[in-house]
Amino acid sequence: MSHSRRDFLASAALVAATPAFAAPKSGEAALKVGLCSYSFGKGKLVDNLPVIKQAHVRYINIKPEFHLPYDSSPAQIAEMKKLLDDNGLILAGTGTTYLQKPDAGEIRQRFEFNKALGSPLIVIGPTAETLLLIEKCVKEYDIKVAIHNHGPSDKHFPTPQSALAVIKNMDPRVGLCMDIGHTLRSGVDPTEAARIAGPRLLDLHTKDLKMENGKWVTVDCGQGDIHLVALFRQLKKQGFSGSANLEYETSGPGRDAAIERCTAYIDGVVAAL
Repeated sequence: MSHSRRDFLASAALVAATPAFAAPKSGEAALKVGLCSYSFGKGKLVDNLPVIKQAHVRYINIKPEFHLPYDSSPAQIAEMKKLLDDNGLILAGTGTTYLQKPDAGEIRQRFEFNKALGSPLIVIGPTAETLLLIEKCVKEYDIKVAIHNHGPSDKHFPTPQSALAVIKNMDPRVGLCMDIGHTLRSGVDPTEAARIAGPRLLDLHTKDLKMENGKWVTVDCGQGDIHLVALFRQLKKQGFSGSANLEYETSGPGRDAAIERCTAYIDGVVAAL
């Protein structure tokens, strides 16, 4: 039996004895489960509200290029804030925002955008050089940034470790958004990577992958090769306070149902911890 199958059965057994939305024990903070708007591709976020509601998530990460451009007017930003409020959604952050040009003006504009939106965090794709400019804005705006590792093809930060090595002496609000799929593709165990990152782990892109015919493919959470139960146990153990946001990367007619199944699985795992 594969480890992913064991994880699935273990979590299923736990969930069977636990209410789907069990309240955390007194004094414990519940792990936050969210959704990346990137999962829906380009278009209007409002058109995907039925799926978001069916997924039963409270937190959302907005992809600006897809759902709220960086040059949005104050009125458009206000409209998005109202949309989130009216639908009981909490903004976990924005991104991934690629800041790879040493352009202080552009970087500042991205922080101004997030300030206006009320975003507490920006998931970023920087370079070691631009991080110095970004850190200055982190201190000025008091907005966290989290480096997104993008796997073997990323020449800047392919793994969580590569990001941690650069930011280890930076402001604690400069951290990591671990993409657990890209982490696995890089040959790194996401659970161990989370442990090593500790308080530098500020955000999470959640998904599951499976190796088929020599290629990694997206599958429903709990059906792939990522030890999701072990990962969420570790997140709870280390007091992870960020949002674990599902990023579903396969489009097509079955996407919406798959998103609902994935968030239901994660909810069940979290409730059973």
